Amino acid sequence: MTFDSVDEQEALSGVEIESQHPADAAETIEGLDIADQVKFIKQLPIKDAADSIAEMDGHDQKALISSLNRGLAARIVEEMAPDDATDLLEGLNEDLQRALLSRVTAEDRAELKTLLTFDPDTAGGVMNTEVVILDQDLTADEAVAKIREEVEDKEIPYYAYLVDKKDRLVGVLSLRDLMLAKRGSLLKDLVKTQNLITVGYNIDKEEVAHLIAHYNFLALPVVDFGNRLLGVVTVDDVIDIIHEEASEDMQAMVGAGADETSDSPWLYSVRMRLPWLILNVIFSAVSAWVVHLFEGNITQMAVLAVLMPVVANQAGNTGQQALAVMIRQLAMERFDRKRAWLAVVRELRIGLLNGMIISTLVFCAVLLVTHKLLLATVMGAALGVDMLLGAFAGASIPLLLKEMGRDPAQASSIFLTTITDSMGFLVLLGLAGLVLLS
Repeated sequence: MTFDSVDEQEALSGVEIESQHPADAAETIEGLDIADQVKFIKQLPIKDAADSIAEMDGHDQKALISSLNRGLAARIVEEMAPDDATDLLEGLNEDLQRALLSRVTAEDRAELKTLLTFDPDTAGGVMNTEVVILDQDLTADEAVAKIREEVEDKEIPYYAYLVDKKDRLVGVLSLRDLMLAKRGSLLKDLVKTQNLITVGYNIDKEEVAHLIAHYNFLALPVVDFGNRLLGVVTVDDVIDIIHEEASEDMQAMVGAGADETSDSPWLYSVRMRLPWLILNVIFSAVSAWVVHLFEGNITQMAVLAVLMPVVANQAGNTGQQALAVMIRQLAMERFDRKRAWLAVVRELRIGLLNGMIISTLVFCAVLLVTHKLLLATVMGAALGVDMLLGAFAGASIPLLLKEMGRDPAQASSIFLTTITDSMGFLVLLGLAGLVLLS
């Protein structure tokens, strides 16, 4: 999108963006070419520019910040919430990152450098440090007064976090409970029976998302090994985490790069995909070799060549259903080995019953078309066996990858297709050789 005239550019003014929600403003900005994005950002107040850029996709963020002059870019970074600023800085090259950090205030620079030391895939890497921290010895009235003084500098004060003299977290108090507390009540008395739930800074961000969803929290405190409060992970971060992980799993299933987007450099995409495509060729050769073993059977009964894709495709689809369910379970819940393998048994039952029903239908169809009872029986049996195998493979492949410490979704579709195709051809052509051609 480019502006056709000065009047058109003025029509889409900074005033219009200011009236939009930052997420909508981000979409508007992303629709412009990079030169117009720069012109547009320069029209906005720094706060609106920071909020809008924080909502943009990572690739677009990087391109826009890299195109701004260093002074303006640094002011925008300084105005962002620390977690958003950290995410942006992590995507920049080291030279630009250092240049921007050198231009922000010493306090913000120290905070951002600390956040950049955390692994981006952990609680520390996604936490927000703009939290309301209160001394446990304050009264409720004193706490309310303190919050009023500080709340403007905080992102979203869902909770107040109570600490002792050594900055150790001792309790979490919702702002609602604080407002309803009796006058003169000590904060430490309000949380003395509380079951405090926290996460360490090195916990995987997926695990943090599961915990927040499990407890229905709006935020979860992040602590160090001494139980000192470092920050919080908020529910809006969890939404981003879940969306990101779902996208990564979907792409990883078929061998694409987990972090690949349509804006990624094409050579990077080639590098991510090529190894799995080569592996798929090797695995496909296994299926081709199975077919070659029974070349004589196919020559004697050409109808087998027609029926082979039916067995392989049906089993593959059965496996993909089980695969999708298992990957979803592993993504949405904490890993429980016993429960996970019980889910495999469940998928076997589903595969068995579906296989019996579909095999019966296919048996009747083949018998009706060919009038050959043995051929219909072989086809039905091969289809049922391969569908059962597909259900087992689809359910167990993610678990095996998980047990090996790998991403459960990583190229699981490629492994599944190899198993269902090669075994489907082997069972169908093998049974045909034994029953029909012996």
